[in-house]
Amino acid sequence: MKTRRPSASMTVAVASVVLATLFLAACQQSQPTPVSSATPATVATSEKVFVVFEGPWAFVTDPKDANSVLALAPKTKLHRDLYVAASNDSTLQAGVYDLSVPEHGAGLSGTLDAGFAQAKISPKALQTALDAKAGRYVIRLPKPEAYVAARRVRSRVGASYPPDASTEQPYATFVSFRYKVGSLNGFSLAGTPDNGTFTALPLQLETPTVRFSIEPAQFDDPKDMCHFHSREAFGETAKFLNLTLYVDFPGDPEYCHKTDPQIPRSTTAAVREYPFANGASNLIAGLSDSRTAIAVDGGMLRIGSQSPAMIDVGAWAKHFLSAALFLFHAQASDCDAPPLFLTPTS
Repeated sequence: MKTRRPSASMTVAVASVVLATLFLAACQQSQPTPVSSATPATVATSEKVFVVFEGPWAFVTDPKDANSVLALAPKTKLHRDLYVAASNDSTLQAGVYDLSVPEHGAGLSGTLDAGFAQAKISPKALQTALDAKAGRYVIRLPKPEAYVAARRVRSRVGASYPPDASTEQPYATFVSFRYKVGSLNGFSLAGTPDNGTFTALPLQLETPTVRFSIEPAQFDDPKDMCHFHSREAFGETAKFLNLTLYVDFPGDPEYCHKTDPQIPRSTTAAVREYPFANGASNLIAGLSDSRTAIAVDGGMLRIGSQSPAMIDVGAWAKHFLSAALFLFHAQASDCDAPPLFLTPTS
């Protein structure tokens, strides 16, 4: 019996079928996977932006809009004018301003970190503060997805003076509002100053930070050890909000309580003292004690904390002494008082 060998035509046909099958399989594998309607084909890039508040601020949910937050601060002689800074900057007068933020993530819905100083305020006291034209700054901005401590300092905060040691912790002193945005374009500031006009300011963010800063008009000498500016600034903020609150710093000497500007005193007793740094104190009549207290009250120079001598040096001395404090390393220090997160009472 002879075995029939496949013809050439059959061989070609079979090979064609095999090749076609392999080709179709390869094409099927190369097809893109269908995208579910619930999953976007592309994911927008996002970036975190931080809006930082430095100075004697208080924060509260906008009574007229639960999705917005109000940042408010008193305008006092203790501080320079408020300024806003991104890649560009501008000085702001007392008034009400709105910060526009491009499309961003959902606002915070949880509780605050215990490291943020918190207080309750009556709706009437809050409205009085908001209505204090020429005496306050108000910034309205969207509720952030998170509040972040940009700086912390250990202190005590309470309704009695001095605050109890049980309140001590590293409180946030600079606060960042964190937003997750798809673009750094679209940030701008508009508003109505209490006097004059303000041209809307598009903010340029080459780095993802916007700062609202109120700097001290006169910094503490870091060697005075009493945080005079921080205490006085906190006291002015509490007064502005009609709150009975005090701040204290556990590392300060006990004698700081006797001259604390948060406690009302007579004009004579309330003269602030500025200990010179070592190099500067040696210039004053051969004084060798670096803690010797020096203060200017009007045109009088006061030297010494025990039975101080008063020397009439004239108005020019105030400028000379300020320059001397700067030249002899009386370096500036940031305000260490914590800002307040407010909750209106019912």
